[in-house]
Amino acid sequence: MARNVNVLESVREDDFVEYYLFPPIDSRDEKDQEIALNRVLIQANRITEKYTQRYLWHKDEFKLTVRTWISNSLIHDSENAEFLPPHLHGVTHFGDNIEDEWFIVFLLRELTKEIDGLVARVYDADGEFILIEAADYLPSWANPNTCENRVYIFQGNVHVVPFDESETCPEMTQMAVNEAVSTILNNPVESLASSDIQNCIINKLKDYPGRIQDNLHRANAYLPVGVAAILRHKPGLIAPAVQVFCNRDPVDVKACKAMKYFPPENRVNASVTFTKCLYAMLTHSKYVPDRRTGWNVPKSDSPQFKAHNLGVKIACGFEILVSQAKPSEDIDHDKGWHNYVEKLKEKNYFRGLLEHSRDYNDLLNKAKEYYINHRDSMHYAPAIGQEILELTKTLDYKIDELKKSESSLPPEDDDSWLDITPEELDKMLEEKYGQKKFVTVNNNSDPASFSETISSFLNHVSDVDGVEHPHLESPTRPPRGVKKRSKVSFAQDTKAENKTANNRISFDPNAFSCAVQNILNFVIPDDDSWDLESGSDMSDYAEDECVDEETYQDVKNKMEEYMKEMDKELAATTIGESFEKKNGDGFDDIESFQPVDIDVNALKNILESYRSQLGEAGPSSNMLGPMGVHLDASSKDED
Repeated sequence: MARNVNVLESVREDDFVEYYLFPPIDSRDEKDQEIALNRVLIQANRITEKYTQRYLWHKDEFKLTVRTWISNSLIHDSENAEFLPPHLHGVTHFGDNIEDEWFIVFLLRELTKEIDGLVARVYDADGEFILIEAADYLPSWANPNTCENRVYIFQGNVHVVPFDESETCPEMTQMAVNEAVSTILNNPVESLASSDIQNCIINKLKDYPGRIQDNLHRANAYLPVGVAAILRHKPGLIAPAVQVFCNRDPVDVKACKAMKYFPPENRVNASVTFTKCLYAMLTHSKYVPDRRTGWNVPKSDSPQFKAHNLGVKIACGFEILVSQAKPSEDIDHDKGWHNYVEKLKEKNYFRGLLEHSRDYNDLLNKAKEYYINHRDSMHYAPAIGQEILELTKTLDYKIDELKKSESSLPPEDDDSWLDITPEELDKMLEEKYGQKKFVTVNNNSDPASFSETISSFLNHVSDVDGVEHPHLESPTRPPRGVKKRSKVSFAQDTKAENKTANNRISFDPNAFSCAVQNILNFVIPDDDSWDLESGSDMSDYAEDECVDEETYQDVKNKMEEYMKEMDKELAATTIGESFEKKNGDGFDDIESFQPVDIDVNALKNILESYRSQLGEAGPSSNMLGPMGVHLDASSKDED
C-alpha cells in the first residue's frame, strides 16, 4: 500500500519545485508534532503573505502542508523507506516562468531567517538547482549524484553537508535527510558553503521583493463583462486563462466558436495585469476569431486592434476553462485524469496487470479516488474551471460601473521590452552570467594564432562531462583528470589538497596510425586482426608491423607527386585566385606561383560567415563560441 501511495503522489510534470521546512521538533508523539507544525505553519504563512499579496503565480502558488512522522512514512516505498523528520511540505509547478522557482527560494530564505532553527530543502526535476547557479565555484567532484540530499538553507545561508573522511566513494553514498538536518543544526559552521557560492545565490535573489513589480505588465483589453468582473474580483485567474488558451486543442477551439458562457456582444475596456511571461505568451499566440461568433475586431493597423485582440484571447481562455469544468465525481471526460493515468502506466503503477482485471481495477479505483481528492492541488484539474463557473452564477457586479471605469483606466505599460536587439541580448547575458575570457578575433588578428587556438581546443582532452577550453577553465576548478581526496567539502576553502591521477584512456597513437594507413592503402594484414570473431582489439596493431615500408614509401612519394601536379594545374586556373597566397618556393617551373595560405583563408572565411549571420546564431558563432573564441566583425578592413 505504501508503494502505491508513493507512486500516486510522485506523478507530476517536470516543471515542479518541491520544498521542505524542518523545524526543531523532538517529540515522537504525532499529536504533539501536529500542534507544533501548525504553530510553525501559521507563522510561515504570515511571513510569506506580505511578499505574495501582489504576486501573480504562473501555475501553482506557494503552499505548505503539515506532515508528521506517521503521515510522512505512508508516502514512501516500504522497501526503501526514509522517515523524514516532522516538516512542512509543498510542491509548486512553475510552467514556463522560472521566476516562480527562484521566488520560492527567496521565500524559503526569508523563512529560515525569521523562524529560529528552521532548515529548508528545495529541489526540482534537475536536482539541486541551487548549486547549478554556482557551478563555476564547485569542486570537480560535485555532480548530481554526490550532492543529493546535501543542500539546504539555514538562517538565510546555503549549507552543503560535507562527506566524512571514511566515505571513499561519494557517488555511492546518499545521505539521509534527517541526518543532514541534524548535522546542520549541531554544527552549522562546518556545512556552511563558501562565500563564492553564497554570493551567487545572493546575487540571484538580490532584486526581490522589488522584482515582483518589475515582472508585471499592465495592458488594456476589451473583455466580455463577465470576464472583466471575474478578473476584477480575482486577478490571478488571468494565468490559467492565458495558459489554457496558448495550449488549446481542436476540442477547445470548438468551445471558442460557441462562447456559451462569455458571449462577445457586451464588452468593456478593462485594465489587465499579466506577468511579462504571460503577456509574451499571449501576444505571440496567433489566433483569428470567427466573425460568426460575434467578434468585430478592427483592422490590424487600427490603434484599438491590440486591446481587442488581447480581449478575444483572454475571453477564449476563460471559455475553455469553463468548458472543461465537470461535476466533482465525473472524470471520464477529464483530460487531466487521462494524462494522470498515462503517467501512472509509465511508472509501472499497474505492475503489468491485465487491463480490466480485478487487481487492475482495484489499483485504478485507488488512483481515481486519490485524483478526485487531490486534483485541486494538481494543475491538470478542472477545479479552476469549476471555480469560474461558480463565479458566473454567484458574482454580483454592475455593468454600468464597469462601463464607467473605462474613462479612468491606468496607463498601459510600454511593451518595447518584447523586442530585443542582439546587442541588448549580449549585454543582458553578460550582466547575468559575467564576461567570459575570450580570445578576440578580428580582421587584424594573427591568422597563425587563430589556427593555433582552434588546434589547441581540438587537441584538448575531454571527458564524459564535456570539454572546456584549456585557457578558460575556472580558476577554482582543477584541470580535467585531477581528483580531490581528503575531506571533500563545499565549505569556505574549496581548494583542498589535490592529487593528480592519470585517468585518461590508454591509447597507442602509433598503432592507430598504422591501422588507418593500412586502410587508406587498401591493404589487409595477413594475420587475423581483421576477423571480427577473433576478439582482437586496436591494441593488437601495436604488436604488428605496418605494411611493408618500401610499399608505404612508394605510395607516399606518388601521393606527394600527385599533389604537386594538382597544385600546378590549379595554379594555372582562376580557382586559385579566390584563395589568399603566401610567398613560397619549390615551384620554379611556374612563374610567380604562390602556395595557399591556409591560416589566412580559414580566418577570412570564418569572418565572412560571421558577418552574414547579422548578429544571429549561425555556424561560426555556434562553433567558436564554446571554444572561447570571440569574433569581432565590426572592422571593415578586408586586408
